[in-house]
Amino acid sequence: MLFLDFRRVAEIGFDPHASDKLKATPTPPPMFAATTIADEILDLKKQRKAILLAHHYQEPEIQELADVVGDSLELARRARDFAGDAIAFCGVWFMAETAKVVNPGRIVVVPDRAATCSLVDSCPVEAVREFRRRNPDHVIVSYINTSIEVKAESDILCTSRNAVKVVNSILREKPILFLPDSNLGDYVRKQTGRENMQIWQGTCIVHATFPARRLAEAKAEHAGAKVVAHPECPAAVLAMADFIGSTSAIVDWCAASQAAEFIVMTESGIRFSLQKVAPGKRFYFVANENCNCSECPYMKLNTLEKLRDCLIALAPRVELPEDTVRRALVPLERMLALK
Repeated sequence: MLFLDFRRVAEIGFDPHASDKLKATPTPPPMFAATTIADEILDLKKQRKAILLAHHYQEPEIQELADVVGDSLELARRARDFAGDAIAFCGVWFMAETAKVVNPGRIVVVPDRAATCSLVDSCPVEAVREFRRRNPDHVIVSYINTSIEVKAESDILCTSRNAVKVVNSILREKPILFLPDSNLGDYVRKQTGRENMQIWQGTCIVHATFPARRLAEAKAEHAGAKVVAHPECPAAVLAMADFIGSTSAIVDWCAASQAAEFIVMTESGIRFSLQKVAPGKRFYFVANENCNCSECPYMKLNTLEKLRDCLIALAPRVELPEDTVRRALVPLERMLALK
């Protein structure tokens, strides 16, 4: 038997007619909470008035949710043209820094602050400043895979998509320092014929460790497959390529090609975009000698859970000194002005 303490009931506001009122009140429609992490992210994106930018090397589930998937140049342009309140950047830290430079008044967050880049690490700003001090006549062309501090010391930036165009825009008599990727620098020097171009000796831990012998083995196994390669690959790999270009350029070329099979010499996250634009074609990836895989460990730090959490907390947040932003914007705008 149930015993009620009516003094306690009175204290908590018991209504003896509540059951009648419940019968007379329509039942409200059920409120459904987001059932998956993806649903939560989409809801948070609306609440934050945010755009989600993702590089081709991100996990497929992140690319699936992104407003824009692209290479560094595309993402820099879209970040510049964005009109909302916040940017969630799924890539690596230097990309988010670039987005902040063109959006100093907006919030820019990343899923994982530890997502850095071996090229950034290979090029400390102190060494660049020392080079500038000793060689004031040189034009410093910095690959976008550099820190915001290095960008601020640069004359113009470039990406793998427009590096040749950027170098060709500089007077031929002007000496150049190209940094930090040595493989991309060698490729650009061959394409432009610029002998007065010094090249920094940094490399990408993914592309630089693709061995030519494994590519040769893949070509033998997949006879007739076209080889597409990112210019951060070693010269011996590029020599076997049917097409050399940035991640988005590779996607576009494979989609337009009449070939049905491709050996892809870049990070395997690009598979999502390739299969999306060319679902009937086959793509093969070659393992490098760094991880015996074709994945960037930094790009793969980002997850749906971390993306959701960064939209909730609006952190990790990119915060940059105003003077550094102002100085880095100059070379970035010079690059973006090139058509």
